[in-house]
This record gives sequence, structure tokens and C-alpha cells, in this order.
Amino acid sequence: MEIEELYSLYIKHYKIDTDTRKIRANSIYFALKGDNFNGNVFAKEAIKKGASYSIVDEKEYVTDDNIILVDNVLTTLQELAKYHRSQISFPILALTGSNGKTTSKELLNCVLSKKFRTVATIGNLNNHIGVPLTILSFDANTEFGIVEMGANHLNEIAFLCDITAPDFGYITNFGKAHLEGFGGIEGVIKGKSELYQFIKQNTKKVFVNPRDQKQLDLTKELDYILFDKGIELVASDPFLEIRFDNIHVRSNLIGTYNFDNIAFAISIGKYFGVNNDQIRQAIESYVSTNNRSQIIETAQNKIVLDAYNANPTSAEAALKSFSYLKDSNKAVILGDMFELGKVAAAEHQKIADLAASFDFNHLFFVGDNFCNIKGDYMTFDSIENLKGYLTKLNIQNTIILIKGSRGMALERLVTTIS
Repeated sequence: MEIEELYSLYIKHYKIDTDTRKIRANSIYFALKGDNFNGNVFAKEAIKKGASYSIVDEKEYVTDDNIILVDNVLTTLQELAKYHRSQISFPILALTGSNGKTTSKELLNCVLSKKFRTVATIGNLNNHIGVPLTILSFDANTEFGIVEMGANHLNEIAFLCDITAPDFGYITNFGKAHLEGFGGIEGVIKGKSELYQFIKQNTKKVFVNPRDQKQLDLTKELDYILFDKGIELVASDPFLEIRFDNIHVRSNLIGTYNFDNIAFAISIGKYFGVNNDQIRQAIESYVSTNNRSQIIETAQNKIVLDAYNANPTSAEAALKSFSYLKDSNKAVILGDMFELGKVAAAEHQKIADLAASFDFNHLFFVGDNFCNIKGDYMTFDSIENLKGYLTKLNIQNTIILIKGSRGMALERLVTTIS
């Protein structure tokens, strides 16, 4: 089936599903494959559950007229998204970066939704599957699209830009994330800057943080829009308070590193004509979820849960921001940082030494990498061993930072220190 024919089926309902556990009525089911599953097997089930069509790439599963055979399901999904993008006239903003992508995206979605019917990437579905699904979630009622792009190798952002064709771009920062895949910090810069290359080649616009000299240097030849320089951080103990245009904003975000994320949302909101009071309402309504800088008040302690992800750059920022808090009793639990390749040992040592330089009451490290650091540190090779120690220690009346990579699942510690 040609893409144009498939598109004519898609625009009847603008619904794409890839999981038969979540089939919606009149959707088109794409039978994607993974290392441990074959979506083709569920093509008939998807139809029974309400999908109008199933797209497969194995002939044996074509058992009725509503099951359509293609050469490759994933490629067809990407091509359909690209074709849909070519039919869209409303603006699309794409953002990437080492840290803060999802928070920036969520804040911007809150702000722009005050004026436009805005659709944004759900969660962090920002890869070669998530980006096409985001594009295909833009329907006839959408007025503004926000697409988050993630990558851990060169040429991935370029590929996602080819599908998304953004009108506006933004790179949050360059940090020590996915160093194994990118081959080092220069690879990170080159890979993320593929967004800038697309913007330049297609005469589009970028938003730039005026406090980030690296971004300023890389966008000199682009059509850029600077953040509003009148945005000020006025408090951060623990929640950030911001002032702009004599408007005072009391956010639900912690960590001074989130100031740039808020400044981005404010600046872009103003650029697209959202009024100041609506911007304030939007920022103040946003509450972080999914283990991202969450404050959890318990009977015994206050927990700063930042266990969604971690890399040396974000860990350093979290530690410094945590050190600024005025609470008298502070504890830090750090878990391993992944995808660092050959610099993993050195980067874990740097973070451990940095953490020790602050006057925290307790400092704990968990994971194989942290178990290899040198110095008089409390290290644990497993979550269970750390849980046992914390249970006996019975920390009380303390604010506790929990920071680690997603694979560590450090949120499992919350009940132990509650």
C-alpha cells in the first residue's frame, strides 16, 4: 500500500496504536517488533479490540482485508509521520539537549496551551518511534506542536529532524550524557547540534539562552531569538520563585537548574503572544511527576526524588542546588550513572568527591560504579543492602536528595526512609 493510501485511512480518525493492551476504537494498529516481542502476532487481536486496521510486515498474519502488509512496519510508521508533517501548516517546535528536555517541554506545553490547542510529546517518547507517534498525534484540531527529541548517537537528531521538520528549535544544554554512544562531550555537542544544522539549512528559527555562551557561539549564523533577559530568580528554598515584567511566579519546581527551563517557557510564551498572567498561571500550575525533582513530604523526612535519570552534569547541578537549601539536616543518596563508557570510573569519582565537599549530614552511594570509588565513602553494591542499612539508621527530620540513573530505580528507597 502506498503512503498516500494509508494516509487517507489515518486521517479519518487520527489514531495510531502500537500496544494491543491500549487499543482505541477506530485506530490503526502498527505491529512493531522488539528484541522480545513481535507485534505481528497481535494483528488480529487489535482488530477484535476495535482497531480499524492492522499494519504488519509478515505475510502469514494477513488473515483478512483489514490487515495490511507492508515491507517494514517501523519504516512505514516513520514515512506516514513524515507525510503527515508535510500536510501540516501550524508551527512545530523541536527541542533537545542533555538535561531538562522533558521539564522544558512540559512547562512550554502548559504555557502555550493557554492560547493554542497544543499537543506535545507524551512523557519522554522522544526516539525513532516516539517522535513519529508524536507527529501522528497532531490532528485536525491541533494549533501548535511540541516535539522532544532524544539521542545517544550521532545522526539520530538529524533523522528525527527529517521527520519533524521543525519551524523552531531549542537546545537546552550540552552535558556529559550518553558519552559512551557519542564518544565524548564533543560528540554530544556535534550530535545535538544536528538540530541547528537543520534550522540553518531550512531557514528556520532557534531560541537561545543568553546565559549559555556555547549556544550563543553555535547560533551566530542562525536566525535566533534570545530569551527575555528580564527574567529573574528571586528565591529557591526549596521552590523556585521567578519575577518577570513585575509578575511574581511561585513555581512547584526545585533546583536552581530549573530556572533556565522556566525562563525558556516564559520567553517562548511571550514570543507567541500568551499574556503575562496566563504565563504565571501556567508555570504555577505545573507539578513535576515521574521522579523528576519531586518533593515528597513524609511523617519523618522530606525527600527530593530526582531518580528519573542522571549523568555527571545533572548530578553536579543537583548537588550544588541541594547544598543551597537552608535545612539544617541534609542527606544524599547517589546511584550509578549509566552510558558513560570509558570515563565512567573517573566521572563517578568526581561526583563522589564533589558530594563530599559539601557539609551534608549523611552521604550514601549505591551501584557497581560507586562501589569502585576511592576514599572513605559509604558504598553499597545493591539497593537491598542500602535499604537494610537505612532501616537500622532510621534517619529523621532530614531533607534527603535521591539522585541516580533510571536503571537504578532509586524510588524503591522512598518507603524505607519515610
